[in-house]
Amino acid sequence: MPTAAPDLAARIDHTLLRPDATREQIAQLCAEAAQYQFASVCVPPCYVRLAAEELHGSGVPVCTVVGFPLGYQLTKVKFFEAHQALNDGAKEVDMVINVAAFKSGRLSEVEDEVGELAELCHFKQAILKVIIETALLTEEEIIQACQLCTEAGADFVKTSTGFASRGASVADIELMRRHLPAHIRIKASGGIRTREAALALVAAGADRLGSSNSIALLLPADETSATS
Repeated sequence: MPTAAPDLAARIDHTLLRPDATREQIAQLCAEAAQYQFASVCVPPCYVRLAAEELHGSGVPVCTVVGFPLGYQLTKVKFFEAHQALNDGAKEVDMVINVAAFKSGRLSEVEDEVGELAELCHFKQAILKVIIETALLTEEEIIQACQLCTEAGADFVKTSTGFASRGASVADIELMRRHLPAHIRIKASGGIRTREAALALVAAGADRLGSSNSIALLLPADETSATS
C-alpha cells in the first residue's frame, strides 16, 4: 500500500461515472474506498444497490448522481430518481441544477426544485450536494446560484459534473466560499488529477473533492510518477 494522506482521503468522493463502467469496476472502486477510507464512493444510480452491498460495514457511504449530467430533467423525474437511490442505499445525492431554467431567469423554479430534493434527502438522513456547473456560469451567476442553494437548504454546493468544458478551479472555490455561509460546504470536482491540485482546492475552501483519480491524489508527485 503506497504512502497516503488519510486526512485528504477523508475529503475525497472516489468516483466512477463513466457510461461503460462495469460491475467489476464498481466492486473494485468500493474495495479501494474501503481500503483508503475515502469520504464516499460516487457511482451511477444503477449501481447504488451493488455499492451499498460491497461497502456494508466499511464505514464508507454511497453517493450517486441525479439529473446527471445536464440537469434539464423535470423536477418530478429528479425527485423519483433521488427517492429510488435513497431506497437503494445512497446516503449522499449529487444533483445537477436545471441550468437552462437558471440561465432563463427562472430562479424560483430552480430554488423550489433544490428545496424539494433537500427536504427528501434530509427526511432520509442523507446529504444533498447541488452541482451548479460553474463552467457555464458567469461570476454573478455563480454568486446567485450559491445564494439560491443556501436558501433552498443544500448541504453542499458542487462546482462541476466533469462533463462540461472544464472542471473546478481555485478561482471558483474562492468565489463560492466568499458567498456561502460557513455551514454550507463546497465540493470541487472535474479535472483534479494531482495531489498538488487537490491541496490547492482545499486551501481555497473546498471541503470535499470528487475524483476518478483518487489514489493518485494521496501521493506526492514523485511517488505518483514512480508508481505510474
